[in-house]
Amino acid sequence: MKIVLASANKGKIEEFKKLLPNIEVVAYSDILGKFDIDETGFTFKENAIIKASVVNEKLKQLGVKDFIVISDDSGISLPILQNEPGVFSARYAGVNASDKDNNKKLISKLDELNLENTPAFYTACITIIYNDLIYTVHGFMYGVAINKELGENGFGYDPLFIPNGFTKTLGELDFEVKQEFSHRSRALNLAKKVLDVIL
Repeated sequence: MKIVLASANKGKIEEFKKLLPNIEVVAYSDILGKFDIDETGFTFKENAIIKASVVNEKLKQLGVKDFIVISDDSGISLPILQNEPGVFSARYAGVNASDKDNNKKLISKLDELNLENTPAFYTACITIIYNDLIYTVHGFMYGVAINKELGENGFGYDPLFIPNGFTKTLGELDFEVKQEFSHRSRALNLAKKVLDVIL
């Protein structure tokens, strides 16, 4: 049995491999080749289901056996910005935007409001598809977004986010510390409970 991750995001793939050290995790592109999946949902849950469903169907068409598809849709939301970037976190500054581009746009939004920091939260929805049955779980992480990048660790908006209870950004914290409370870790802990039942 292998887990096929419905993501091309290298950061997410490495994070899942670290979080699931005893299970074979492969990117969908390793089996199917790389292709784009239109994320047309209005929520993290809708997008996670879309991604997992597309990969699941293609694997079945290829005749692949004994697999579980896992997808993740996640992002950061700032209430002061009507919960932007939200589901558009990966493409906040445009299609194919880099992490730096997205961070720069978010910083500019905070600067426009003369804010050095503001409440923010991360959401992660994980979808599991096994034998065409769909399961979803959510994880959340709360803290503040700041208007400057600090740290080189992680990916995405990590250098701009200070989690509650800490004085450093996710970009400054080690992975081992972050995995204890991150939105993805919390969602994955729930996903593991689902995997324990279905495997």
